[in-house]
Amino acid sequence: MSNDQLAAVFNAGIREFDRLTPQVWGPAGQSLITQLRLRPGDAVLDVCSGAGASALPAAAAVGPTGLVHAVDVADDLLEMGRLVASDRALHNVDFVRADATEWEPPSTVPAAGYDALACSYGIFFLPDTDQSVNRLVRLLRPGGRIGVTVWRRGALTDFARAYADVLARHLTGPAPSRTDASPLSRFDTAAALTDWLTGFGAHSVEVTELSNLLPATPQLAWDLILGGAMRAPLLGLDDDTVESIRRDFLSLLTERDVETLDATTLVGTAVVTG
Repeated sequence: MSNDQLAAVFNAGIREFDRLTPQVWGPAGQSLITQLRLRPGDAVLDVCSGAGASALPAAAAVGPTGLVHAVDVADDLLEMGRLVASDRALHNVDFVRADATEWEPPSTVPAAGYDALACSYGIFFLPDTDQSVNRLVRLLRPGGRIGVTVWRRGALTDFARAYADVLARHLTGPAPSRTDASPLSRFDTAAALTDWLTGFGAHSVEVTELSNLLPATPQLAWDLILGGAMRAPLLGLDDDTVESIRRDFLSLLTERDVETLDATTLVGTAVVTG
């Protein structure tokens, strides 16, 4: 998807995205920042930041002498992040609408570069993933750290398959699946993610698995559709069609005995030599 399409999808799902934060985005973002081992005074670049699931804990970790630049293309999510930061009196984080692949550090960033780069559930949205990440890594100082979260292989598989099957009943043409538009399978195991991070000249790679098995309630299941990229095929459809898809999707989850949503996530960090 283009930046404009991504922005439209995520801005449309801001309510559901927010409801998912305590169970999905928040735990992963906090785990990522903990594993990055940020220190007071660090400068952090958080790309595909959304509403700040990792940027906000990063701001708390680096303190008033540090800074966080949270970059995304979805205006409404960024505004949500700004409001939360204001409520928490976090004045060291800036939420900026920008293309991460073209981001240039402002003068507030030390000449040597950022101390850390974070991207939670976002690397598969970057065009030419390797090229984009390689450019972002070059914005780090020597010895800086990179950290990402990605879905572990098998996560949400039954869920996504049911959704794709329901879309095929209602839409003409092929229904996109979660993996069609992303290179997710390249880094959805600990070994694959380790190899991928090492390919950017990184060392001291650490990959941990964040188990997250959630009850497949109708509310949560449909929020996962509307609050993320899987909402894309629904844009432009009339309300009656969307409601039919919702009913059929929830019925199919019941029919297939999908009682648990496996949101298990890999958290990968590494040190780059520069």
